Amino acid sequence: MPDYPGGLPIGAGWVSTVDTSEIVFPYDGSVIGTAPIGTPELATRAVDEAVAVAREVASLPSRTRRALLNDVAAALAARRSEFEDLLVLETGKPLVDCRVEVARTIVTWEAAAEEVSRLHGETVPLDLLPSGDGLVGFWKRKPIGVVVGIAGFNYPLLLASHKIAPAIAAGCPVIVKPAPQTPLATLWLVHLIRQLAPVPAMVQLVTGNAAVGAALTTDRRIGAVSFTGSAAVGHRIARDAAPTKTLLELGSNAALVVAEDADLDAAADAVLRGGFYASGQACISVQRVLVVESVAADFTERLLARLDEVVVGDPRDEKTRVSALIDPGSTERVAAWIEKSGARRIGGGIDGTVLRPTVLLDVPDGVEAWDEEIFGPVVCVRTVSDVDEAFAAVNASRYGLHASVYSKSLHTAFRALDELEVGGVVINEVPGFRSDTMPYGGVKDSGIGREGPRFAVEELTVTRMAVLRP
Repeated sequence: MPDYPGGLPIGAGWVSTVDTSEIVFPYDGSVIGTAPIGTPELATRAVDEAVAVAREVASLPSRTRRALLNDVAAALAARRSEFEDLLVLETGKPLVDCRVEVARTIVTWEAAAEEVSRLHGETVPLDLLPSGDGLVGFWKRKPIGVVVGIAGFNYPLLLASHKIAPAIAAGCPVIVKPAPQTPLATLWLVHLIRQLAPVPAMVQLVTGNAAVGAALTTDRRIGAVSFTGSAAVGHRIARDAAPTKTLLELGSNAALVVAEDADLDAAADAVLRGGFYASGQACISVQRVLVVESVAADFTERLLARLDEVVVGDPRDEKTRVSALIDPGSTERVAAWIEKSGARRIGGGIDGTVLRPTVLLDVPDGVEAWDEEIFGPVVCVRTVSDVDEAFAAVNASRYGLHASVYSKSLHTAFRALDELEVGGVVINEVPGFRSDTMPYGGVKDSGIGREGPRFAVEELTVTRMAVLRP
């Protein structure tokens, strides 16, 4: 286990907590460590500390902030394998996915460092009316203030980094709250940052339950809340935090459309790769597959023939692609949704603690497995008459994060870009493709705002207009 102080990193030091929780390895239930449990009072104390250093953090030179971001990236790279192993243990996610998470985390910090030099403003012509004659106008970007970042359990290190790194780049103090099930990697990350930071209190961490989150997000002294998690919780945060700015990266039930001219082998491979990575616990994993009727039988045959290729087992084995979900309650919920779908099931079943990959055929509307985010190793396949019906089905969802289309037609590809009501359209690749430098976020119930260092830095700064009469 990593070596960092006990308690919570609040203010310039670490604060002891009364209670701790056991963190368990989802695959076998063994205890891998303990974590401090925060309280609303400690959350308020963290805000106090952040407000106290906000002006100092905002005044740090660009070169200092950029150097810190690059130094954190180097520190992560030096401990890459240790972070990978820790993530496997606390998330239960397969090793191959944890390796991807750490690699993406390093890129995120490096990209955030580059954005520091791009924080600039522009001049504005003020003499479009006579009242502006002789005036000089320009705007610059200023930090929005204290940032509260709340991360999900599925990619704890990466999601926390998408909150912390842009906040540092923007000149904002940040308080991060990890998911209760997966705080360890984030605690270690924050420890590394604070060892390198010129102002340790610029990055703090508070664990705890929903009351702790509420204490952070409803404090009127903060400038912005950046939340990754379920739609229900995100909507509540937005309501309770108003008028504070909220950035919400919420759930989805990502669709993959297979057109009649698609490369069927490539599409089947995409479903196997994109539907079951991270054991299906990814908001842009393939959940709904819409196949044009003329190729449906052929595609489904190719997909089902390869379902057994998805290796199930211990997440520490680099060959494993599906392992235990984050906790038994999640497994029970997904299994119940499968049963209630009324669809024909291929594969599936529970092997020890692991829910095996499942394909549901011709799933109807009105059941959770189709309408909601299942967050497990389940793919729903439906036959449609044509691409028009497929696009309509994609847009009928209350979610809109990512969708992908398999087709050889540029016309179909550009139709998808124009018509699909999602934050990202991917052609001939899985909807789960995400480069951490691109704008990432959704529409409708999938959230508001965009992540990716360039776009998050813009979200975490405000324009300040200057009007001068020389």
